[in-house]
Amino acid sequence: MGIVRGICVSPARGTKKTPVAEVVLKEDWGILGDAHAGNWHRQVSLLPLERIEEFRARGAAVEPGAFGENLIVEGYDLKNIPGGSRFRAGAGCGLEVTQIGKECHSHCEIFRVMGDCIMPREGIFARVITGGTLRAGDEIWLEGTEEQSR
Repeated sequence: MGIVRGICVSPARGTKKTPVAEVVLKEDWGILGDAHAGNWHRQVSLLPLERIEEFRARGAAVEPGAFGENLIVEGYDLKNIPGGSRFRAGAGCGLEVTQIGKECHSHCEIFRVMGDCIMPREGIFARVITGGTLRAGDEIWLEGTEEQSR
């Protein structure tokens, strides 16, 4: 089991996301009010808290949302979760992993400053399969694991 440690949204693509306490996930759409919501395979992005902390330890002054991530998750090595896997979070929200990592066509500000960015290799993307409200601090778990019964 993991914990959603942060939730971030932005009204426009290509901009830094800002933290919020809760969001509404809409089935087959994404996070209401987030620029990346829509009828496509990358509705929600997830990034592991542990990798963000490692990046900070290397001297990067990054705040939540700096990588364009929607959900900051503690407790999972996300890049090793196979595509098609399903997460449950909060009070029944469901996500299906659609993509591991992404190609970075134009380097972001983080890359220009640090010479590296973790989102392309550590981030994953999902589509919303069951909507609902999700809050920072909610549990998140992989379906089919012993934690599913919680």
